[in-house]
Amino acid sequence: MPGAKARAIVNRAGQLWAFAVAMKEGDLVVMPRKLTSQLALGRVTGPYRYQKLGEEDRHTRPVSWERPDVPRTAFEQDLLHSFGAFMTVCNISRNDAERRVAVVLAGKEDPGPRVGLGNAKKPGVSPPVIEPEEVPDLGQLAHDQIVAHIQARFAGHALATLVDAVLQADGWVTKVSPPGADGGVDILGGRGSLGLDEPRLCVQVKSQNSPADVTVYRTLQGTMQTYKAEQGLLVCWGGFNKVVLAESRQGHFSVRLWDSRDVVEAIYRTYEHLPAEIQAELPLKRVWMLVPEDTEA
Repeated sequence: MPGAKARAIVNRAGQLWAFAVAMKEGDLVVMPRKLTSQLALGRVTGPYRYQKLGEEDRHTRPVSWERPDVPRTAFEQDLLHSFGAFMTVCNISRNDAERRVAVVLAGKEDPGPRVGLGNAKKPGVSPPVIEPEEVPDLGQLAHDQIVAHIQARFAGHALATLVDAVLQADGWVTKVSPPGADGGVDILGGRGSLGLDEPRLCVQVKSQNSPADVTVYRTLQGTMQTYKAEQGLLVCWGGFNKVVLAESRQGHFSVRLWDSRDVVEAIYRTYEHLPAEIQAELPLKRVWMLVPEDTEA
């Protein structure tokens, strides 16, 4: 690491130590998935190895990913704060993290920290790394707070109303189905002053916190045929399972998938053009910040 600063060297050495030595078989692993706004949960299944993978030599640990598509909304804000650490490898020990991750891994809701538990760590030698809570990813932290706010204020059919406002700000002329049975479509959209011009759009919105399965995706495709719509948008707050993601590649030019991150990004893009009542329910302010140095390996 020629020219690296002392703090960067300590961070990188500490992360490698944690990955190769401190991490034990059976330990829980949480890996944020940046592209899908989900978390992969699993357990370490074997020892550290430095081995060639393809054309490169890599530090490796085998992991059984038992739940690869857990939505970030499955965890409360305190753990999301820790999961948003800049460091690639770190030990999350605060707020009863191990027990809570195990509960979510078992398919249950995050129970939150036990009262009066404290932040005691397991006995043993600690790796020389900075606690992850000291160097959080502020962008991810802000995103998680916005997601939590939207989840609380725009639950159920209200999420369809929010998505509709975003689409209108993007130039679509839309019609929202009333609450209740919607026949497989929550929003119909078109271009032109009356919304009669092509392309025509069918939108299905799911406010659930669990990933949508392929049945929902295929239902939207059928609805598009019924309404003779050229484009479809499937919104699921909790994301999508791997079957949906795989099948959606074939429909790349006809259907788009939005999870909570995509919805928030669309809100950022159109916020100034959203109705005043939406802005009142979701007050946001643009903030610029300096990216911290030497926090990543």
